[in-house]
Amino acid sequence: MHIGIIFDFKTLIITEWEEISMKKTALCIALVVIVAGFAASAYAYQALVGPTGVVYYDKSDAYDGYTLFSPNSCKSSYLIDMEGNLINEWRTKFYPGLYGELLPNGNLLRGARPPYKYCGIDGVCGRVQELNWDGDVVWEFKDMATRDKVSHHAFERMPNGNTLILGWERISNEDIIAKGRDPKTIPEKSVKSKGVYHRDFWLDFVWEVTPSNQIVWEWHCFDHIGTGPDQLDINYILPMPVGEIYATYDWSHFNSVRYIPETDQILMNSRNLSEFYLVNHKTGKIEYRWGNPSAYGAGKAPSFFDVGDQKMFGSHDATWLGDGKVMVFDNSSENPEGTRSRVLIVDTKTNEEIWRYESWDQSSFFSHRQGSAQMLPNGNVLVTSSNLGHVFEVTEKGKIAWDFVNPMIKDSPICTIKDDDRKVQVQGHDFYFNMIHRAFRYSKDFPGFQGKDLSVKEKLAPKCPEAYKFYQY
Repeated sequence: MHIGIIFDFKTLIITEWEEISMKKTALCIALVVIVAGFAASAYAYQALVGPTGVVYYDKSDAYDGYTLFSPNSCKSSYLIDMEGNLINEWRTKFYPGLYGELLPNGNLLRGARPPYKYCGIDGVCGRVQELNWDGDVVWEFKDMATRDKVSHHAFERMPNGNTLILGWERISNEDIIAKGRDPKTIPEKSVKSKGVYHRDFWLDFVWEVTPSNQIVWEWHCFDHIGTGPDQLDINYILPMPVGEIYATYDWSHFNSVRYIPETDQILMNSRNLSEFYLVNHKTGKIEYRWGNPSAYGAGKAPSFFDVGDQKMFGSHDATWLGDGKVMVFDNSSENPEGTRSRVLIVDTKTNEEIWRYESWDQSSFFSHRQGSAQMLPNGNVLVTSSNLGHVFEVTEKGKIAWDFVNPMIKDSPICTIKDDDRKVQVQGHDFYFNMIHRAFRYSKDFPGFQGKDLSVKEKLAPKCPEAYKFYQY
């Protein structure tokens, strides 16, 4: 975030949000001079109060287009231009589960989160809906919100018109033990998470459903439990301090699913195992994995201040870039060498990381949970740092081209985010009310925009200062 006073050691520039008196101006200058005395020893920029909306925009480097986002505390999804003007709003009945994405026909494919009481693990959705430009529901799949199954986190519209949907299914302790789980690692009492008491495991699965809601393909973690390189080790367990539900009944915690037409594979990512996988769509076999070889006994596990052979920690949103390359948002939560989020690109042909973005200081860019990254046509990357409602665009060389802080909280805008604008703690960690799971940038010639009204409706936050206009330096 940024503040309204900008300074260096040669020049002092005061930018005013409103007209202020000479007396207040003098006081501001005095404060800046005091702060400047400590600037040489400061290693991080930690504003406790900062503006929302577009806070920086470099037209020469940014990829021009429209940005879509669905704040977790709002029932609307918003499409804005580069300056934060509202282009379209989809008003819905439910909070997002957890994001929305535009389809080539201009419709919005969106996860929905109706009331649900059987699984208290973060990321629960319940249904997937397709809405037209005006917000009318034209398709939905809502058969994944039962006592024993619930959709969560991710979905993907395939080229054949079918939809991949990620879900959790209830598996009994007895069935898990029969698969090889050490009974000593199963709690003697129920584990409470988000007000729900859990006494069974919730394992990931994927359904492919047709437009008529028929299930034509499915994949289940339960069917791939084992200790081989193409299996998932049921006794790979996170340490208890990460959160009791993660170390027990929320064992694998996948969070993304995508279809790769050129290879006929499914790309999935596991937060708890800190790996992404390429799964054969025909056979269901895990054909490739990257991120944490210790999860299947093929590498050194991390320890205190030593990452071992583990490459990612709590990762999200694996995306296929083509030619064997995968981009992933590595939260780097619980990293022994320091918690600092980063975006990685991995070449699956060589097993090597070939690009990375992380901020110079970990205080500037860190999302403990959630997060995403999208490759833009000009080679820039749009990054969603979920926990702070922060979306920014970075060039291949690491230069910031566009910076945005979500102003929408409970469908109303606020002009500043303060340190105390937080939700209740989740698993012992703070989340801001304005958090965004994933944001997407679409080019102005995106097919779905053909014939649509793309005129500016109003400012997303009409009464708030346009912060980016103060930062053209």
